[in-house]
Amino acid sequence: MPELPEVEVIRRGLIPYVVDRVIDAITFSSKKLRVPIPRADLLHHLKGRCIRAINRRGKYLLFAVENDALMVVHLGMTGKLGIFPATAPPTLHDHVVFSFRDGVQMRYNDVRRFGFIRVLTPDQLQKNDPFQQLGREPLENNFSGRYLKKMAGRRLQPVKNFLLDSRMVAGIGNIYANEILFYSRLHPATPIGSLTLPKWETVAEKTREVLTRAIAKGGSSISDFVNSSGQKGYFQLELMVYGRTGERCKLCSAIIEKRIIGGRSSFFCPVCQR
Repeated sequence: MPELPEVEVIRRGLIPYVVDRVIDAITFSSKKLRVPIPRADLLHHLKGRCIRAINRRGKYLLFAVENDALMVVHLGMTGKLGIFPATAPPTLHDHVVFSFRDGVQMRYNDVRRFGFIRVLTPDQLQKNDPFQQLGREPLENNFSGRYLKKMAGRRLQPVKNFLLDSRMVAGIGNIYANEILFYSRLHPATPIGSLTLPKWETVAEKTREVLTRAIAKGGSSISDFVNSSGQKGYFQLELMVYGRTGERCKLCSAIIEKRIIGGRSSFFCPVCQR
């Protein structure tokens, strides 16, 4: 599943082709997604309209339209948003195609169909913030060790599970939680209530560092992730623990181990992360 860096890479790649462009047509495939595509809403609120901005909240892409409507896109497990010339042949899993007046298309492709698209009207946005349940954005200034310690309290929850909880931190998935904990020198099963403020400050700092580097490298193409231009990221070449069970630690040469914590695979160095 694309995590924060991958979604941010896609957002940045779409901006030059989509922002300040008018959607001339929207077409749909006949296949059903897990969440039905709101065809009528897309046609009513987006066709003939100009996209003013593309933002991100956690793992959600937010397309702000000139009529103050908002198109929300979640890529699910295998979703992609790509830019193509209108002359490029369609592929099997292109479910929604947005055509712009300059001959460019933005295509939503999703092999496993777990992603979704939603349209929020200005009235809906005024009445309710759809993202109010999400935690703070780890790349924003208000994300700090003090915030993390406050949210953790004295609970015994493993720190790995805490970082994966979108109500605490928005956008971090399994890949980056493992890497953040390695650089923080924390075992993934460490109870959050035992961490001091200085240690939480380290976690906040390493979170920003890891995510920023991953974005700069184009994200991690562990499975089939590609950016909006169809190119793979290469941060996976720099992973220290994720997916490296049985290999040697790049720092101390100990053997990387894996343990299931909270139903998710956790990778760690038993020496660097005691």
